[in-house]
Parts: sequence; structure tokens; C-alpha cells
Amino acid sequence: MKKLLYLFAAGLMGLACAPEREQLRSGDLIFVGIPLDYSIEEGSMGEAISAATGKGELNLIHVAIADVAPDGIYIIDATLKHGVDRHPLDTFVTDFTLKDGSYPQFIVKRLKKGVEAPSCIANAISYCGESYDMVFQEGNNAHYCSELVRDSYLSPEGDYLFPQSPMNWKDASGEIPLYWTQLFGLLGMEVPQGAPGTNPQEMAESPLLVPVGIQLTDYINK
Repeated sequence: MKKLLYLFAAGLMGLACAPEREQLRSGDLIFVGIPLDYSIEEGSMGEAISAATGKGELNLIHVAIADVAPDGIYIIDATLKHGVDRHPLDTFVTDFTLKDGSYPQFIVKRLKKGVEAPSCIANAISYCGESYDMVFQEGNNAHYCSELVRDSYLSPEGDYLFPQSPMNWKDASGEIPLYWTQLFGLLGMEVPQGAPGTNPQEMAESPLLVPVGIQLTDYINK
């Protein structure tokens, strides 16, 4: 009996000392990654973005903001389908489910310090209802995904946390995909190669972010 009690007590101590499992938090950024050779749909915007921003073994095509509320987990992001919108996590995961029914790779990253998540969430929600920024330009009452994050994540002094860099619209061969030349041509614009902007691939590499060991799909229907 004493031995059993000892083992039971040891087990309880082990549980008490075990580190808590990391949980998704409001303000976490969720990056959507697909293999470089994955074809979203020939001629689509997604394919053109992939061609322009692909780097390494995984192409990060989207970034979204987690909003963990008392009534569930929500996602705030900018997409062609919803514009700038706040919707349940399940909707987000469904929208990005791949053609074969599998999930892309969801990478969760968190700011190291110095930013209050509630203010970032409030900033992002203030843009809800805007349309998706089809021309990837600033100050046009529309946002694309990483532009929404940049405009929402500000320091206490109101400064941008994520810098801009010259946008690249060219594929690996140095050519601009036909999709972009046609799209901007319809808008009466030249492709804005080199104009300032952001993209999920570069944003994910920011030294301000640290990876969080979370399996996003564990939260579906919870």
C-alpha cells in the first residue's frame, strides 16, 4: 500500500511540474504555407502570388490574425472571398483547405514583446467591411492580408512594427506572370514592380516574431 501511495504521489508531482501546453492567444499571427510545387489554380491570383513570393521549401501565401474571444476563436484577415472580415476559425480553415481535402501548413507566430494585443485586434476590426485590395496600393480604403497586419500592429507610439520593402511581381524566371499584366492593364495601371508593400513570406521572417508550437487544427470545432 505504501508503495502504491508513493507512486501515486510521484505521479501527481510529475503532473504539477510538467510545462503547460502552449495555447493560441489573441494577436497571434497565422501564416498559411503550401509546397512550392502546389498548383492552386492555373491563372489564379493565388498562383501568381506563389510565383512571386515563393522561397525555400514552403510558400507562405497568406497571413491572418487570431482573436480568442469568450465565445470562440475568430480570425481577422483580408481575402478575395470575404474582403476584410472577422469570422470563426472553422470558416478560415475551410477556406484554405486544399483541393485534395488536406490542410495547408498553418504556422503560428507571436510578437516577442512591447505590443498590446487588444489594441492590435481593435485596429484590425476597425477595417472590417473594407474590400480586398486588388491593386496592392496604400490609402485606398482596401487591404490585402499582410497590409492589414501592418496597419493593425502598431507600437504604443503609433509606429508601424512591420517594415515595407519593394514588392516583387516576378516569378523565378524573372518574368511577370500574365495574370498580373492583365489585371493591372484592366485597371489602367502598369504592374507596380518595386513599389513599397509587404508579403507574408517576409513578414514571417521578422525578428519581432517567434514561432509558437501550436497545431491550429486542434482548435477546429472547439
